Amino acid sequence: MPGKLGQPTGALRGRGPAERPFFVRRAALVMLRDICQLSGMGKTALLYALLLAGAATLLGWIEYHHLVRTISTEFYILVIAMGFAGLGLWVGHRLTARSRGPFEINHAAITALGLTARECEVLEQLAGGHSNKEIARALDISPNTVKTHVARLYDKLEVQRRTQAIDKARRLSLIR
Repeated sequence: MPGKLGQPTGALRGRGPAERPFFVRRAALVMLRDICQLSGMGKTALLYALLLAGAATLLGWIEYHHLVRTISTEFYILVIAMGFAGLGLWVGHRLTARSRGPFEINHAAITALGLTARECEVLEQLAGGHSNKEIARALDISPNTVKTHVARLYDKLEVQRRTQAIDKARRLSLIR
């Protein structure tokens, strides 16, 4: 039958208060012996657990409410803003593509697609965002010839729009 709350049960029943501390001390020594026999991983886990317990104790000791009252709200806002700015810089650095060195045109892809030198020039102008008339003036050809070159580019690159042609040409390293 279990004892009342605070009353000894099991092996401690029938022992007086003077005998209990020895029993408790003996259990602590047994636990300490078991801890000393832990493997490297167990000791590491125990060390981290003790560090975590120490950190939790330290946080309680600092008294959070005291800090909130003594440090102004603007300081907390500044710390949070700086944290998010740092996080944004780190994420941006991790997600942006690294420079691969100088750009080299993929001549094998140009040959495989059957692009002419003039079509490559027109493709460069398309990537520059120029209209057909602007391309015609820059290359000293008629606007109808530009339309013909653009139509051939669409067929060879297997696309339907200028933006698709520019995107595919960049992926194939035909243009910068």
